Amino acid sequence: MSADSSHRPFQVRAGSPSDMPAVHALIVELATYEKSPAEVTLTVSQLAADAREGCFEVTVAEGPQGQIVGMALHHLRYSTWKGRTWYLEDLVVTEPWRGKGVGRALFEAVAQHALERDAQRLEWQVLDWNAPAIGFYERLGASLDGSWMNGRWTRQDLETFESQPRP
Repeated sequence: MSADSSHRPFQVRAGSPSDMPAVHALIVELATYEKSPAEVTLTVSQLAADAREGCFEVTVAEGPQGQIVGMALHHLRYSTWKGRTWYLEDLVVTEPWRGKGVGRALFEAVAQHALERDAQRLEWQVLDWNAPAIGFYERLGASLDGSWMNGRWTRQDLETFESQPRP
């Protein structure tokens, strides 16, 4: 799937427990870019614990001095129509490394991982105002479907659901 990677100034590999602080920093960088840094309540220790429990997998791009310059956090999902699918939760490349092939390399690694896991499709979301990300995915040949609306409940919504009056 990938072009020759021997000339890249970075390497892509599976994330390790020692990468969790850098992964968390990239999550915060993404939230800041999306103008929502206060929404990140996940701690490094919780991220590491969830990784140990197998809640997700993370693929990282490591720069020449061993610094993490990008990450893709992904996990298994299940479709009642297709069976196994793979979900790309976030793909983040730190600002100075954007436009250098890091994002594409991470995406290719996740796509390959999805194939190896016998996924019938790879899914992700992108905000409708994030033109650079939309362009990135379109250049990869992705179809972006605007017909689905996202549903979400917060932790508070979950906790108060039973106490809400029924119609």
